[in-house]
Amino acid sequence: MQGTFRFSFGPWNIHEGADPFGPEVRCTIPFNKKLEAYKKLGFDGVQFHDDDAVPNLNEKSCAQIASEATALKKTLTDHGLTAEFVAPRMWFDPHTIDGGYTSNSAECRQYALDRTKRTIDIANALGTRNIVLWLAREGTYIREAKDPVLATERIAEAIQMMLDYDRNIRVMIESKPNEPVDHAYIPTIGHAIAMGLMTSDPSRVGCLIETAHALLANLAPSDEMGFAMAHKKLWSVHLNDQNGLKFDQDLTFGAVDPRRAMNQVRVLDKHGFGNNGEWVGLDVKVMRTQKEGADLKHLEYSRKIFLRLLEISRSLDDSVIDGLTSERDYEELNYYILNAMLKG
Repeated sequence: MQGTFRFSFGPWNIHEGADPFGPEVRCTIPFNKKLEAYKKLGFDGVQFHDDDAVPNLNEKSCAQIASEATALKKTLTDHGLTAEFVAPRMWFDPHTIDGGYTSNSAECRQYALDRTKRTIDIANALGTRNIVLWLAREGTYIREAKDPVLATERIAEAIQMMLDYDRNIRVMIESKPNEPVDHAYIPTIGHAIAMGLMTSDPSRVGCLIETAHALLANLAPSDEMGFAMAHKKLWSVHLNDQNGLKFDQDLTFGAVDPRRAMNQVRVLDKHGFGNNGEWVGLDVKVMRTQKEGADLKHLEYSRKIFLRLLEISRSLDDSVIDGLTSERDYEELNYYILNAMLKG
């Protein structure tokens, strides 16, 4: 069974180049200009944080939020675009310094729950049932500062609240082992899938796997994807690349390890990813050193690399692979794969 692939990215993937050690190096591209770029680059889906869709969300009433989100839905339609998901972005807010759902402050935990409800409202207005949870500050710098049992239970309670608030939505947990906190809760996809079992409706709790996040856990992204697909829980991906176990780099897909990238493409394709409407999300950041005016190539090339690796993967002769596997001639199999990639 072959996959069906359509592509999405988020407005944050087009940025000014600021990092913790330096300011912006490129001018801001207005939001509507970003939307205009999607189709030109071959993308059809838009990933949103809640405040990408409705800026200054905390300062607005529910009616204002609904109005702005509805207007954005029309803008997306005019551009021929679809909202893939909406995610609550709480890690910039003063209420979430110590986490949101796992904060030691009851007031801050309530803020996180209320903010998440507004995220769901925005998703409904944009026409998507997908809510992504990247549990950014749900962890600690000091292990003794939080009880891991209680923290896990609080995250489960937050997910249950979401499922109860809207019977149509589904929650996709995007796990990550570190950054911005040292000790993150729900660090791997196995943890994410298990969270669903703590709710009343595990069928609506799945996951989004990011290449870099799997690598930061010292795991193979394609194996993580395979694990999730075996559980019927891989509902989206964030493809990128990563140099080693450091901060989340979000490099162009396949830029560091093309073979590792092909294995991700291959497992998705062989097991029919996208045939149920899943998107291939690209969460890649332009290099800070890239000059203004040429700062969308990371998106264009990530998509092109995916499609080229797909061609190479589909060109492989499964009977040859099966024969070499049966003979246990893995050195020959290794060369067969490498030779196909080098010819490509």
